[in-house]
Amino acid sequence: MILRLQLDDEISGNKDMSVQNSPGISVSIKEGLKKIGKGKRPRKDTYDRMLALAANSLAKNKHEPKDLWQEPFVPASAWRPCADHRDWNPSEENNGYILVTANGGMNQQRVAVCNAVVIARLLNSSLVIPRFMYSSVWGDVRDIYQEEHFINYLTPDIRIVKKLPKELQLLDLEAIGSTVTDVDVPKESEPSFYLKNILPLLLKNRVVHFVGFGNRLAFDPIPFQLQRLRCRCNFHALQFVPKIQETGALLLQRLRKHATHPGSLDHYLIGPFAEPNLKEKMGHAFKASRYLAIHLRFEIDMLAHSLCEYGGGEAERKELEAYREIHFPALTHLKKTTELRSPALLRSEGLCPLTPEEAVLMLAALGFRRKTQMFIAGANIYGGRSRLTALTTLYHNLVTKEKLLSASELKPFMNFSSQLAALDFIACTASDAFAMTDSGSQLSSLVSGFRIYYGGGKMPTIRPNKRRLADIFMKNNTIEWRVFEQSVRKAVRQTKHVFERPRARSVYRYPRLRLAVREFLVLISSLKVRPGWLDR
Repeated sequence: MILRLQLDDEISGNKDMSVQNSPGISVSIKEGLKKIGKGKRPRKDTYDRMLALAANSLAKNKHEPKDLWQEPFVPASAWRPCADHRDWNPSEENNGYILVTANGGMNQQRVAVCNAVVIARLLNSSLVIPRFMYSSVWGDVRDIYQEEHFINYLTPDIRIVKKLPKELQLLDLEAIGSTVTDVDVPKESEPSFYLKNILPLLLKNRVVHFVGFGNRLAFDPIPFQLQRLRCRCNFHALQFVPKIQETGALLLQRLRKHATHPGSLDHYLIGPFAEPNLKEKMGHAFKASRYLAIHLRFEIDMLAHSLCEYGGGEAERKELEAYREIHFPALTHLKKTTELRSPALLRSEGLCPLTPEEAVLMLAALGFRRKTQMFIAGANIYGGRSRLTALTTLYHNLVTKEKLLSASELKPFMNFSSQLAALDFIACTASDAFAMTDSGSQLSSLVSGFRIYYGGGKMPTIRPNKRRLADIFMKNNTIEWRVFEQSVRKAVRQTKHVFERPRARSVYRYPRLRLAVREFLVLISSLKVRPGWLDR
């Protein structure tokens, strides 16, 4: 059963779900958790004891740690943006045209578009405005990013057109072999692959169409200037359309309540709508509300792909396996033909996304108070409302975009999942603190990257070290709360630091990059074809 995340009942004052500041709070939490096993999928409540201890701790209303809402400033601010300037000439774009039809949701599409921009420059070609594949899951084919801004901002780098020339529009691209799918391009291919395999095709037919173009360009090795172009596309060229910006501004206004000035990232996220929403607040002495955004990456696709187990027993195993057979057939085949690591071993190695129960224990141990306002990003939480009982019991000040925006304000976005995801992206990126439950999530990676790029070292992001946390959670039957707090804070503190991008890791998540000159020269010397992307 997959239910859309709706917290209206829990947030609107259901007394059974609220946490009372009284000695009986542990009883309240146990009563709330009993509801978890009442659905079709019975679940073993592994963390009952720890959740009761967390509830008792929160009831004491202790002071928050001083560094809870802070990012270590010096290491996060001592760097130059990965797209700080251009020092090349516009591409001559004389080799033909690149068509791209991206698949997936908003985050996958964003990565695909930036990769397409780099490929167009690499192959000295013109880029036709990328289009998005329609699917029953996402339903979006347009109306996410501003086309004119995208074209104008990247004009000094590549030539972008809205459609092919008439003579090329008549070609049957599949018949002439100019259609390239993800099957034809290995995952995270290096630039040399495109120069050796795609460039000849482009020169022959003047056009190449990438269908389902996703994560098909490596992060290393890649010429430094192309890496910068990738950054410019992600952090500057892709701006949401006014419809999304305006509704995103309303979302932020209601999250912050009494704010009298825009947030650090508002200009980049909601553009001209950052200031008008603040006029009515000017002159008031109220303290602006700060909020924590948390992305619960606990959807069925993530759980099925992880090969982990989440306490639902045989019913859960059958349901995830059925989903896996439809959506991840290669993984199903591998599971049947190869001896893979057990779910218990995967969890101990930190390869499973945090469950909602683990996430709320982490937040409580870090010191977020019971009244903390939390914005919950996500759509299809596996297990529905019952899976969120622990979260809604310990923290009753929870909101979602569905709660903050009226039905009429949300109506233009309904049935367009990528546009709804854009609203979550805005709320998470602009938050005073952001917590993720799975560091491999595309949304979490892009959000944390934006907060590093534009946050000036003042936008804390909680990136759980799941391996260390798994070891701590395994002691849930014996560990005392004070020791649990200390262990979790130590495990999370280091991950709040902003690190330089590790080799081969995403520049969207780690926008601090430094490519050695020797790597650049090695790549050049290994290529026999010189398509014009290397400017003298």
